[in-house]
Amino acid sequence: MALYEHVVITRPDISPAQVDTFIEELSGFLKEKGATVGRTEYWGLRNLAYPIKKQRKAHYSLLNIDGPAVAIHELERRLRISDDVMRYMTIRVESHSDEPSAVLSRKERRRD
Repeated sequence: MALYEHVVITRPDISPAQVDTFIEELSGFLKEKGATVGRTEYWGLRNLAYPIKKQRKAHYSLLNIDGPAVAIHELERRLRISDDVMRYMTIRVESHSDEPSAVLSRKERRRD
């Protein structure tokens, strides 16, 4: 099985609780397909680099996935159909890092 990092950008008009529920549904779907979701991170409501569907902000989420390519293809198919998803990106990686992502570590540095 291969390792993937998957980032999902969802609409800004849904609540963070709905984003968490959506990510939990994706995790459950991946488990059904034989994949495991290691770590999930909610990066929050962030500004977009350019407007997408007339929106300037969106909810960002990261999933670390270990699973077969078939599960990833089916996940991407479901995300294309979903009205809540604005964009997504899946990248195959050699290994998952145990440290927080660059986005979360930058947020923590600003708080200190």
